[in-house]
Amino acid sequence: MATMDQCLTALQKVLGDLASSPAAAGLDRSLSCRLTDLDEVVLGRLSTGAVRELHVLPHGPDVPKADIRLTMSSDDLVAMTDGDLHFGTAWASGRVKLEAGLRDLLRLRKII
Repeated sequence: MATMDQCLTALQKVLGDLASSPAAAGLDRSLSCRLTDLDEVVLGRLSTGAVRELHVLPHGPDVPKADIRLTMSSDDLVAMTDGDLHFGTAWASGRVKLEAGLRDLLRLRKII
């Protein structure tokens, strides 16, 4: 199991790459990443080509629902960042879940 510090570093990289993509230009959305094995949620905002305001909350009913929601284990997050796990493979096998509105899903498909 990865630590929260490792997960935050990994998320900064993954989401930073996503935010800097030309297809993400003008995108302003709230983000969440639920780490199932740590039972915590990282919340942030994707706007103006960067990821902002990352903070951690314990998973529970009080966590606000983000526009774009990821769910995965901490090890899978770190493995994706290290290049040991491809997002498409992880998503197809159910190791990673991605939830968003239809417009966001279509836009993310171009980025990921």
